[in-house]
Amino acid sequence: MSFTSNYITCEGRELHYTEWGAQHDEAVIAWHGLARTGRDMDDIAEHLSQRYRVICPDTIGRGLSEWSPEPAAEYCLAFYAKLATSLVNQLGLDKFHWLGTSMGGAIGLRAAASSLRGRLQRLVLNDMGPEIAQAATDRIRSYAGSPAAFATVSELEAYFRTIYKPYGWLSDAQWRRLTETSVRRLPNGRVTPHYDPDMVMQFTHHPDDYAQWDAWDSLDIPVLCLRGEASDLLLADTAEQMRQRGPRAVVVTITGCGHAPALNTPEQFALIERFFAA
Repeated sequence: MSFTSNYITCEGRELHYTEWGAQHDEAVIAWHGLARTGRDMDDIAEHLSQRYRVICPDTIGRGLSEWSPEPAAEYCLAFYAKLATSLVNQLGLDKFHWLGTSMGGAIGLRAAASSLRGRLQRLVLNDMGPEIAQAATDRIRSYAGSPAAFATVSELEAYFRTIYKPYGWLSDAQWRRLTETSVRRLPNGRVTPHYDPDMVMQFTHHPDDYAQWDAWDSLDIPVLCLRGEASDLLLADTAEQMRQRGPRAVVVTITGCGHAPALNTPEQFALIERFFAA
């Protein structure tokens, strides 16, 4: 099944998104991780589009969306949630489900507890919770804030295969697509990941952005959490607390993955599909 590529202005910023299964009434927002793009959701979106309308945005500063002219103020969960609210309003989505990988899950959690309360019906967090480990934040900042540059796209793919090894199994074709959908060429001809390096200002200007236990405890919707077995971001103790408090999430451990499962296997498809259809 194919998708369409679209652009929309939200909060004065142009966002890019892909849309799958436009003929369906029920909708899913599928939001990517920190330094990635909406095209990471291609596999799960294609699967879900047999039943759902699936919207996969590029966050501001990533992929084909506009880079923020005010990075210190706008690269944060509060502004991302405003963008999400504007997006679903303009698309006419009154009720919908949310699937978020890493940062995309944190945006969904923030929005579900605030501007989208009562509209966001079911929430899937892909290796994200109301608390994240500092060591993982430091690891991500070490490469995301100063993105590497290479002479060739093949070298960039080899780099992605290294830093995103925790995603678990990807086919050669999926690694190639991951690379080609998140590459930009620099003025000197070298290639680098397709995002604004200033997006890491979130960690310096909004240091408590990912501390969301108050939001978590306020939720009263079904939540499914997929935790990578070797995740260094969502620790096992945090996942256990997520089972016991707030919406009391269903937590499923995804073997052979760290942070974060790539959402590209039949088993992962089935977990998400069953949860949304329950």
